Amino acid sequence: MYKVDLPVDDSQDKVVEARRSAERARKARFFNPRQRVMGVDLDALNQQVLENKHKRSCEKLRNRDFDNLQRRQDEMLLLQDSNEKEKRKALQKDLNQFWDLQQQMKISHDVEVKGQYNLTIPESELGPSSMHIFEGEDRRRKERVKEQMRKKVKDLQEQMDDKKMRDKRAKHREMLLNNQLVNQDLMWAQQNAVEEERRKAALVSLWNDNQALAEVRALDRREQRRNEAADNLVEIWHAGTSDMLTETAEPAETYLGGGRPPHVLPDKWRGMSLAQLNHFHEQREQQRLEKKKQLEADKIRDAAWDMQLLKISKAGDEKDQKMAELRRQQRILMDQENKQLARLQQAHQHYLNKELYTNKPTRDYFAQFNTGCR
Repeated sequence: MYKVDLPVDDSQDKVVEARRSAERARKARFFNPRQRVMGVDLDALNQQVLENKHKRSCEKLRNRDFDNLQRRQDEMLLLQDSNEKEKRKALQKDLNQFWDLQQQMKISHDVEVKGQYNLTIPESELGPSSMHIFEGEDRRRKERVKEQMRKKVKDLQEQMDDKKMRDKRAKHREMLLNNQLVNQDLMWAQQNAVEEERRKAALVSLWNDNQALAEVRALDRREQRRNEAADNLVEIWHAGTSDMLTETAEPAETYLGGGRPPHVLPDKWRGMSLAQLNHFHEQREQQRLEKKKQLEADKIRDAAWDMQLLKISKAGDEKDQKMAELRRQQRILMDQENKQLARLQQAHQHYLNKELYTNKPTRDYFAQFNTGCR
């Protein structure tokens, strides 16, 4: 014999221990007398306080992010507006410079056509076909030029007025936008202030409720202590003045009346009396005699039943023997009949082989078949 140290399978023990630990944790969570107080759940209140603190911190972070985002958007709007103004100013400057440099009177097409600039051929060599303006034509040129100058001044003044009006409208829109942003900031600040007041009011209400619950809990504890002290005093007085420590049996019996037997108090019972003991012994002796009679009757009934079973068993054995003898006789008759049939079969087979089928067919017998065609 070799001693083999097999590893012990403690998986079942681990499962049982895990279940016990979970059950102990569950009982400690629900039935811990140090934390469980009637009407107050300290764990839930602490969890609510932590959740409220986390919620307030998240709201502060969100408001700070919103303020930073709004500040960045305002700065971007101001920067975009200033860039737009600079672009318009540079564009207007380039346009004025283009007008001053590229649209002068001396380099215009009308001056080249109507004036006497860039002429390299002498006038004496020019024919009638080279003339643009004849004498007597365009008599109202001065008035037209004056009208053009006046119209140009008027258009320039209208452009300046229009530009001033656009600038004024832009400033007005900017002022309205700034006012709207300021009003929005004020509204958000008011909403935040109202929300903060509501939060403070909720915290104050929660603190008041917790304080009231704590007071109720303290009152309940004091009342419970007073009740326990009163109950203890009553129990001590009852133990000192009652018949609990006496040896008499009468205090244990209480008579209910109405012909009913006396009721026995278990905490005061000191045993049975002599009459009760005698009655108990008489009842026990009577039960013993009845049990003895019942056992004797059971023995007689069992003996009769065994005799009946024996008779039935004997009758069954005799019937089985008769059936076996009958089957044996039938088997003998069947064997004799089978032997007779075997002898008859052998005689018939001998007749067929020795007397009936004695002539064997020759080749001529087989040659007479299939000698012609259809």
